[in-house]
Amino acid sequence: MRALGVNTWVWTSPLTDAALERIAPRVAGWGFDLLELPVEDIGDWDPRRARVLLEDLGLDASVVLVMGPGRELVATDPGTRKATRDYLRRVVDAAAEVGSTVVAGPAYASVGRTWRMSPSERAGLRAELTEALAPVVDHASAAGVRVAVEPLNRYETSVLNTVDQALEVLADLPAEHCGLALDLYHMNIEERDVADAITRAAGRIHHVQVCANDRGTPGADHLDWSRIVRNLGESGYFGPLVIESFTADNESIATAASVWRPLAVSQDAIAVDGLAFLRPLTTSLPPSKGAAVY
Repeated sequence: MRALGVNTWVWTSPLTDAALERIAPRVAGWGFDLLELPVEDIGDWDPRRARVLLEDLGLDASVVLVMGPGRELVATDPGTRKATRDYLRRVVDAAAEVGSTVVAGPAYASVGRTWRMSPSERAGLRAELTEALAPVVDHASAAGVRVAVEPLNRYETSVLNTVDQALEVLADLPAEHCGLALDLYHMNIEERDVADAITRAAGRIHHVQVCANDRGTPGADHLDWSRIVRNLGESGYFGPLVIESFTADNESIATAASVWRPLAVSQDAIAVDGLAFLRPLTTSLPPSKGAAVY
């Protein structure tokens, strides 16, 4: 049975210790295996305290980085690049402390930053990103954490939009320590065939986030879920599927995620109904807790 998780962004932003203490017992009670924790700013929540809480509830953890304004690894000045690397290293440290083996997210540029590039400029940017990521990957490797780089849709970045673009950047980075974070919301926009793109990413998939094509409840959509789950297994990924959606209660995150209307009858329904839909699809797969994902 594949592990299933949910991101705390479904209910709150930014995550705090108090919010985590409210959310985690409910998530465990519904039958999830994992809770995903965003690090919007270092110190928002205490990793050691969170680890004790999650372990007591029988929940694993995954961690996502957040590329807010001013966090840039490419097409930026040396000081900004250094500060961004320092932030990413500290997210890795938080992941290690809370017991997560992965840090996932768009570790290259601030979300919402877009600009047109010539082919030669794009080629240079790829090389720049590979070089900029290498020290972060080295730090993660020493901490026993993998870095999963997430392509985003064209409206949120112009750096990495597709699996193929991301694979080019990752080609010279060690596969066991650095791979892809696949998010079905973005893939539904950018990939001509989501399941085929998953197959092309075989051997480099380190994390997978799921939701409906409109960022709502998995299954309440037009996605070919059976084929997606099958191709993930055939591609060697047996790690968790983590439901990621967003609350409209926080104005900044609702604006960033373009949440202009309710995505389900309630935020709880995104998690509960999504879990009920995903569990039967994943019960025939090998155990994923602690399993290799590449």
